[in-house]
Order: sequence, then C-alpha cells, then structure tokens
Amino acid sequence: METNKIIHGNCVEKLNDISSHQIDLVYFDPPFFTQKKHTLSSRDNSKVYEFDDKYDSIDEYLQLIENTLIQCKRLLKDSGSVFLHCDKTASHNIRIILDKVFGKENFQSEIIWSYKRWSNAKKGLLNSHQIIFFYSKTDQFKFNTIYTDYSATTNLDQILQDRERNENGKSIYKRDDEGNVIIGKGKKGVPLSDVWEIPYLNPKAKERSGYPTQKPVLLLNQIINISTNEGDIVLDPFCGSGTTCVSAKLLKRKYIGIDVSIDAVNLAYSRLEEMVITESNLLKKGMDVYLEKTEKELAILSNLNAFPVQRNSGIDGFLKEHYEGKPVPVKIQGEYETVEDAIEKIEKASIGKSYAMKIVIQTRVSKTSRLFDFQTDVVIIKSLELQIKEEFSRCYRNI
Repeated sequence: METNKIIHGNCVEKLNDISSHQIDLVYFDPPFFTQKKHTLSSRDNSKVYEFDDKYDSIDEYLQLIENTLIQCKRLLKDSGSVFLHCDKTASHNIRIILDKVFGKENFQSEIIWSYKRWSNAKKGLLNSHQIIFFYSKTDQFKFNTIYTDYSATTNLDQILQDRERNENGKSIYKRDDEGNVIIGKGKKGVPLSDVWEIPYLNPKAKERSGYPTQKPVLLLNQIINISTNEGDIVLDPFCGSGTTCVSAKLLKRKYIGIDVSIDAVNLAYSRLEEMVITESNLLKKGMDVYLEKTEKELAILSNLNAFPVQRNSGIDGFLKEHYEGKPVPVKIQGEYETVEDAIEKIEKASIGKSYAMKIVIQTRVSKTSRLFDFQTDVVIIKSLELQIKEEFSRCYRNI
C-alpha cells in the first residue's frame, strides 16, 4: 500500500480504495455541524481557505460520520484505534454513532482538550475546550503510557513508600522486620489523564497556515505517541491543512491524508515540505514560568479587586472596574524601589494608553530618589501593612 501521500477526493469514496486491516491509527477532525461557511486568509493574505459546514439536517451530517467510521473500522488493524475530534455542537450524537459502529465495550476515553481563549461578549460560560473520542477496534489495542509530573501538592515521600493492606483491608505503609518503612520501586510520574492542557494556536504563531479550524501539531503528537510506534500508518480522512500528516512525519510514522478540497491538499503538501512547528513554553517549562507575582503582591491586588498582570515591569495589575470607561493600571512599589521609581515605571508603561487613572501602591517609606522631569497624575495609596506600621509608630511616639 502506498503511503506518505495526500489524496484529493471524497473521503468515503477514497477509503474504499484502501485494503482492509492496514491502518494503525485513524484520527479525524470532521466538520462540527456549525451550519456555517468557515473562511480564513493566509498570513500574507495571498490565499483564502474555506470549507462549507452546512447540511440539510443533523441526520445527513451523522450519516457522513457513520459512513466514514464504518470504513475506518474496516481499515484498522485489530490493534488499531480511532480518535474522533468534535465539540459540543454534535458530540452527544457522535458518541452514539461511535458506540454503534465500534461497540460500547471498545470505548476507551473521552479526552478533553482544554485551552485558554480570548473572551467574548456572548452570554454564558466561555467555551474553552473540545472533545476527542478514543475508541479501539478490539481489546488488543496498542497503547503507550505517557507519564507526567506530580502536582506541586503531592507528598512525594509518601508516594515513594510501599503500601499493603492490613487485616481490615486498610492501606498502610509496608514495614520490614525492624519496623522501618520499605521504600518502593522508582516512580515514573502520573499517567497522562484525559484532560489535556495544550495551547491553542495563537493568531501570530508561525505554524498557522490560514486554514480554518487548524489544530496544533503538539495536540496530534500526543495522540500519535500514545497509540502508535515508529513505522506505523496514520490515516486522516478529513486532513484539512495536513496537521496529522505533519505530526506523523515528525514522529517517523507513515501517513495518508484525504480531503475534498484541492486547496487543502496543496496546503498540506506545502506544510509537509516546510515542517514549521510552534513550540510551547507552557508545555516545556510549565505554568509557573509565567508567574512572577509574590504572594504578598497577589494579596494586595486581591484586596484591590484587581486582575494580576504577569511579565510587565511597569504594571502589576488592573482594577476589575473601569474609571471613566477606561482600565485602571496598578503598580506596587517593589522591595528595592522608591515611590518615584514606581511612578516612573507605571508612567512609561502607560504611554499612549490615555488611562484616566493610574495607581501606585506604596509599601514602604523611602527617600526621594530624583527630581521628576515629567508631569504625573498617579494616585498614591499606602498599603494596609504600611498604614498599620505608621499607626504603630505614632502610638509609640505618644507613649
């Protein structure tokens, strides 16, 4: 069977041309039944990509999904699996189709892809996740366990100690003849859960091709890593911009992509040549790398009812309430800063912003460091801790 290719055409028809029991993994991200035409331009606006996600009825849409799944099951090896990507629009309907085609007993996981998104004005909860259903063809499916770090609150010294059940069935530490706790085998970490926090592709990411609904390669890497080995064959019957194929090539798997759009096919081949992949500092270094505020600073901002701002030397937060229709930035005087230093920093960070109010929280008494060479209208508010210290000082002087 020829692999490492992108096929142009209707996926249900083209899947007929592939022999049975050849595929190790099927991933597909079909239209979500949004009943919209999706359009997006490439980075340089030289090309417009679009696909139509409109159907006469939900039944027509679900028939497409079912026909595709039937073919995918035929193509999968007994050790193979299917990962179907969807969202809240029709996930409840698709789950029923998956149970019908693959069997309830072969349901493995409902993966939640969680990500941070920009806010919107829509009434209700902000939508910040999508769903990936994981079904195997049989109970002999291939699966590679990935381990993640323990949470910061985990008591690791207890995790590393062996346990056993006592006569009452209660879990207790295992001890040797001298009463010493027995240390167990080394731990690899926590097995990957079904909630994946992988960043959404931001609008400026180099990986972005301009194709609507493009998914990050990092997401596909995780799917391919847990369900295949090097040399295995990965199939994507709705390959779009080719993210699945890019990931498969990167991880030394063979791939087959299918799409009804010739523009999508050409784009996929272009991405396979360029292999541009955006790394994620969030995944590499963890969330803590973005957090700079101390507990004291966070407490001050919380008392002010302000949002914290990370990685900005001139602004530590913004009040949740606007003043005269504009945001209110807050700067907290640092441990080695004078009040004048703090004022200068917030003024420089506010250039061109036209804030109606700016606030500096004074945290300690300090001498004037220099004369200002600019006008400032910053409001200075003494922190509660500083107010208490000054009150104590006055009381002592009056004794």
